[in-house]
Amino acid sequence: MHFKDIQRVPGDPILGLIEAYAVDPNPNKFDLGVGVYKDAMGLTPILRSVKLAEQRLVDSQTTKTYIGGHGQARFGTLISELVLGKDSPLIAHKRVGASQTPGGTGALRLCADFIANCLPGRGIWLSDPTWPIHESIFGAAGLKVSHYPYVGSDNRLNVEAMLATLNQVPHGDVVLLHACCHNPTGFDLSHDDWRKVLQVVRSRNLLPLIDFAYQGFGDGLEQDAWSVRLFAEALPELLITSSCSKNFGLYRERTGALLVCTDTTEKLMDVRSQLSATARNLWSNPPDHGAAIVAEILGDPELRHMWAAEVEEMRGRIAQLRAGLVEALTPLGLGKRFAHIGVQRGMFSYTGLNDDQVARLRHEHSVYLVSAGRANIAGIDAARLDSLAKAIAAVC
Repeated sequence: MHFKDIQRVPGDPILGLIEAYAVDPNPNKFDLGVGVYKDAMGLTPILRSVKLAEQRLVDSQTTKTYIGGHGQARFGTLISELVLGKDSPLIAHKRVGASQTPGGTGALRLCADFIANCLPGRGIWLSDPTWPIHESIFGAAGLKVSHYPYVGSDNRLNVEAMLATLNQVPHGDVVLLHACCHNPTGFDLSHDDWRKVLQVVRSRNLLPLIDFAYQGFGDGLEQDAWSVRLFAEALPELLITSSCSKNFGLYRERTGALLVCTDTTEKLMDVRSQLSATARNLWSNPPDHGAAIVAEILGDPELRHMWAAEVEEMRGRIAQLRAGLVEALTPLGLGKRFAHIGVQRGMFSYTGLNDDQVARLRHEHSVYLVSAGRANIAGIDAARLDSLAKAIAAVC
């Protein structure tokens, strides 16, 4: 018996919520756990621009052969322009290269293995709290994982504590930063805060890894890229992970990229050779379909305009849901306590609800959110904001 000593491990808590929600017979249940955008009908839609791009691909594609270790070159060029700006000097000087990956998660894993293999001894610093997968991905790669403060027990952004800790990080370590729409908290740094972080990164000679999973869901496609472009223009080296899951709605197509910025074109070629070798052992070649869709959209002015409008529509709906929930909580005496929900950005909110309150919401009101109190605002039914507010009030 070869497998007799293998033990069962706990399942992913967020995926477990999917199963629990699915079997809940309550017709008035709320799914605020899983991080996907939902429209007014409670569906995660296929964007119109995506449908049109797919139809073009069906009509025009002539092969399904491999696309190479770095993926589709057109996708890499266009995603670099989306992230850094079409007029970025890094693109003009050939100091940035994009490696296509299976989703933003794949980009993080490729980055983790690259750091472990090519930058031995470097630790990585994550915000406290952060997306739980950050912990497991970098830990699985064998990196030493440490944390800097971000949101405290009072559910407030603590920039001073963040900067104080970063000022003690060993020279040369990697620091992971969320470009916008911080997951899980929804609290983002201001422009002034970002400049202070940049100053510390420079003084400590840290290597920034910016996770850019929600471009367009915070303040807009261009606005959300501000911090990434600030760092790219100010530093000789930078790592950026980009995801097309949310802003293109390509969740199951697993479309993302790892962008590497270097001080010279020659060094970029060195780094990309290592990334290609690493990717070969992870997935050999990345999947093509999602990247082909993104390239078709970004490369066509009409489709790009349609897509940008759809992203803005999703962003606007999330902002309205935030304001609407605070408004619904106000008559119940909770408007001030939960005012931060209206200030946060992106899909997620660190509500401030504790484990017991989250459990009661689930068992007594069929409201499903992550145990730490993270709620997916994009999963709220706008027509039932009052019902959700009353459920929250009942457990507070």
